Amino acid sequence: MTTHQQINEVIVCGMGCFWGAEKRLAARAGVRHTECGYAGGDYVATDGYEQVLTHEKALHYRQTSVRNHAEVVLVTFDPTVLSLFDLLKVFWENHNPTQGDRQGNDIGSNYRSALYFTHPDQCAVINESKALYQRALHQAGYGDITTEIAPLKNYMTAEEYHQRYLQKNPNGYCGLGGTGVRFLP
Repeated sequence: MTTHQQINEVIVCGMGCFWGAEKRLAARAGVRHTECGYAGGDYVATDGYEQVLTHEKALHYRQTSVRNHAEVVLVTFDPTVLSLFDLLKVFWENHNPTQGDRQGNDIGSNYRSALYFTHPDQCAVINESKALYQRALHQAGYGDITTEIAPLKNYMTAEEYHQRYLQKNPNGYCGLGGTGVRFLP
Protein backbone atom coordinates (compact mmCIF):
# COMPACT_ATOMS: atom_id res chain seq x y z
CA MET A 1 0.00 0.00 0.00
CA THR A 2 1.34 3.42 -0.91
CA THR A 3 0.49 6.62 0.83
CA HIS A 4 0.30 9.96 -0.89
CA GLN A 5 2.24 12.65 0.90
CA GLN A 6 1.18 16.20 0.08
CA ILE A 7 4.14 18.43 -0.70
CA ASN A 8 3.50 22.13 -0.24
CA GLU A 9 5.53 25.09 -1.42
CA VAL A 10 6.01 28.39 0.37
CA ILE A 11 6.48 31.85 -1.11
CA VAL A 12 6.33 35.24 0.59
CA CYS A 13 4.49 38.11 -1.12
CA GLY A 14 4.60 41.82 -0.30
CA MET A 15 1.76 43.78 -1.90
CA GLY A 16 1.59 46.80 0.40
CA CYS A 17 -0.58 46.41 3.50
CA PHE A 18 -0.79 42.72 4.28
CA TRP A 19 -4.49 42.70 5.22
CA GLY A 20 -5.90 42.84 1.69
CA ALA A 21 -3.06 40.75 0.27
CA GLU A 22 -3.76 37.95 2.72
CA LYS A 23 -7.47 37.98 1.91
CA ARG A 24 -6.90 37.83 -1.86
CA LEU A 25 -4.20 35.17 -1.72
CA ALA A 26 -6.05 32.98 0.81
CA ALA A 27 -9.11 32.89 -1.47
CA ARG A 28 -7.30 30.89 -4.18
CA ALA A 29 -7.96 27.16 -4.46
CA GLY A 30 -4.75 25.35 -3.59
CA VAL A 31 -3.63 27.84 -0.96
CA ARG A 32 -3.34 25.83 2.24
CA HIS A 33 -2.32 28.54 4.69
CA THR A 34 -1.53 32.25 4.83
CA GLU A 35 0.22 34.21 7.53
CA CYS A 36 0.91 37.93 7.79
CA GLY A 37 4.45 38.83 8.69
CA TYR A 38 7.49 41.04 8.15
CA ALA A 39 10.47 40.14 5.96
CA GLY A 40 13.30 41.40 3.80
CA GLY A 41 14.85 43.79 6.27
CA ASP A 42 18.53 43.88 7.13
CA TYR A 43 17.89 43.45 10.85
CA VAL A 44 16.19 40.82 12.98
CA ALA A 45 12.76 42.08 13.98
CA THR A 46 11.73 41.19 17.51
CA ASP A 47 8.98 43.70 18.27
CA GLY A 48 6.92 43.43 15.10
CA TYR A 49 4.75 46.27 13.87
CA GLU A 50 5.99 48.96 16.27
CA GLN A 51 9.61 48.18 15.43
CA VAL A 52 8.91 48.31 11.68
CA LEU A 53 7.10 51.67 12.03
CA THR A 54 9.87 53.10 14.23
CA HIS A 55 12.50 51.94 11.74
CA GLU A 56 10.56 53.50 8.85
CA LYS A 57 10.50 56.82 10.69
CA ALA A 58 14.27 56.59 11.27
CA LEU A 59 14.75 55.98 7.54
CA HIS A 60 12.59 58.99 6.72
CA TYR A 61 14.71 61.24 8.96
CA ARG A 62 17.94 59.69 7.65
CA GLN A 63 18.87 58.36 11.08
CA THR A 64 19.60 54.95 9.56
CA SER A 65 20.24 53.42 6.17
CA VAL A 66 19.51 49.84 7.24
CA ARG A 67 16.87 48.22 4.99
CA ASN A 68 13.46 47.96 6.65
CA HIS A 69 11.12 44.99 6.55
CA ALA A 70 8.14 44.83 4.22
CA GLU A 71 4.65 43.81 5.29
CA VAL A 72 4.27 40.39 3.67
CA VAL A 73 2.07 37.33 3.45
CA LEU A 74 3.66 33.91 3.77
CA VAL A 75 1.70 31.64 1.43
CA THR A 76 1.76 27.86 1.73
CA PHE A 77 0.24 26.24 -1.35
CA ASP A 78 -0.18 22.88 -3.02
CA PRO A 79 1.56 23.10 -6.43
CA THR A 80 -0.50 20.17 -7.75
CA VAL A 81 -3.62 22.36 -7.37
CA LEU A 82 -2.20 25.86 -7.87
CA SER A 83 1.07 26.36 -9.73
CA LEU A 84 3.50 29.03 -8.61
CA PHE A 85 3.01 30.73 -11.98
CA ASP A 86 -0.78 30.94 -11.44
CA LEU A 87 -0.29 32.21 -7.88
CA LEU A 88 2.00 34.92 -9.26
CA LYS A 89 -0.77 36.03 -11.63
CA VAL A 90 -2.84 36.84 -8.52
CA PHE A 91 0.15 38.68 -7.05
CA TRP A 92 0.80 40.84 -10.11
CA GLU A 93 -2.83 41.70 -10.87
CA ASN A 94 -3.88 42.65 -7.34
CA HIS A 95 -1.50 45.51 -6.61
CA ASN A 96 0.51 48.09 -8.51
CA PRO A 97 4.08 46.74 -8.72
CA THR A 98 5.35 49.98 -10.34
CA GLN A 99 4.85 52.29 -7.34
CA GLY A 100 8.06 51.69 -5.41
CA ASP A 101 7.74 52.18 -1.67
CA ARG A 102 3.97 52.51 -1.49
CA GLN A 103 0.58 51.06 -2.32
CA GLY A 104 -2.40 53.39 -2.40
CA ASN A 105 -2.41 55.63 0.66
CA ASP A 106 0.21 53.49 2.41
CA ILE A 107 3.63 55.10 1.94
CA GLY A 108 7.00 53.77 3.07
CA SER A 109 9.50 51.05 2.28
CA ASN A 110 7.53 48.69 4.53
CA TYR A 111 4.74 48.81 1.89
CA ARG A 112 6.99 47.92 -1.07
CA SER A 113 6.13 45.27 -3.61
CA ALA A 114 8.24 42.18 -2.90
CA LEU A 115 8.57 38.50 -3.69
CA TYR A 116 10.76 36.45 -1.39
CA PHE A 117 11.41 32.93 -2.60
CA THR A 118 12.11 29.94 -0.38
CA HIS A 119 13.66 27.70 -3.03
CA PRO A 120 16.07 28.76 -5.80
CA ASP A 121 13.89 27.11 -8.49
CA GLN A 122 11.14 29.64 -7.70
CA CYS A 123 13.33 32.53 -8.85
CA ALA A 124 13.18 31.56 -12.55
CA VAL A 125 9.37 31.32 -12.45
CA ILE A 126 9.16 34.69 -10.68
CA ASN A 127 11.40 36.36 -13.26
CA GLU A 128 9.49 34.80 -16.17
CA SER A 129 6.16 36.04 -14.79
CA LYS A 130 7.65 39.48 -14.09
CA ALA A 131 8.86 39.82 -17.70
CA LEU A 132 5.45 38.83 -19.07
CA TYR A 133 3.59 41.23 -16.80
CA GLN A 134 6.10 44.02 -17.50
CA ARG A 135 5.27 43.79 -21.20
CA ALA A 136 1.55 44.06 -20.45
CA LEU A 137 2.16 47.04 -18.13
CA HIS A 138 4.29 48.85 -20.72
CA GLN A 139 1.59 48.31 -23.36
CA ALA A 140 -0.91 49.90 -20.95
CA GLY A 141 1.36 52.91 -20.33
CA TYR A 142 2.77 51.96 -16.92
CA GLY A 143 6.42 52.26 -15.94
CA ASP A 144 8.87 49.63 -14.81
CA ILE A 145 8.13 47.05 -12.13
CA THR A 146 9.92 47.92 -8.88
CA THR A 147 9.18 44.64 -7.08
CA GLU A 148 12.02 43.43 -4.90
CA ILE A 149 12.85 39.79 -5.73
CA ALA A 150 15.18 38.02 -3.30
CA PRO A 151 15.63 34.94 -1.14
CA LEU A 152 13.57 35.07 2.06
CA LYS A 153 15.47 36.49 5.03
CA ASN A 154 14.65 37.69 8.52
CA TYR A 155 10.98 36.63 8.48
CA MET A 156 8.87 37.34 11.55
CA THR A 157 5.21 36.43 12.06
CA ALA A 158 2.99 39.48 12.56
CA GLU A 159 0.91 40.01 15.66
CA GLU A 160 -2.28 37.97 16.06
CA TYR A 161 -4.56 40.97 15.48
CA HIS A 162 -3.09 41.30 11.94
CA GLN A 163 -3.87 37.68 11.04
CA ARG A 164 -7.05 37.36 8.91
CA TYR A 165 -7.78 40.99 9.80
CA LEU A 166 -10.34 41.61 7.05
CA GLN A 167 -12.12 38.39 7.91
CA LYS A 168 -12.49 39.62 11.50
CA ASN A 169 -13.20 43.22 10.40
CA PRO A 170 -15.15 43.07 7.10
CA ASN A 171 -15.33 46.87 6.87
CA GLY A 172 -11.64 47.32 7.71
CA TYR A 173 -9.26 49.40 5.60
CA CYS A 174 -7.84 47.78 2.49
CA GLY A 175 -5.72 50.03 0.30
CA LEU A 176 -4.95 47.19 -2.10
CA GLY A 177 -5.75 47.95 -5.69
CA GLY A 178 -4.39 46.69 -8.93
CA THR A 179 -3.62 48.50 -12.17
CA GLY A 180 -6.49 46.90 -14.05
CA VAL A 181 -3.93 45.34 -16.41
CA ARG A 182 -4.60 41.64 -16.91
CA PHE A 183 -1.84 39.08 -16.80
CA LEU A 184 -2.05 37.33 -20.16
CA PRO A 185 0.86 34.99 -20.93
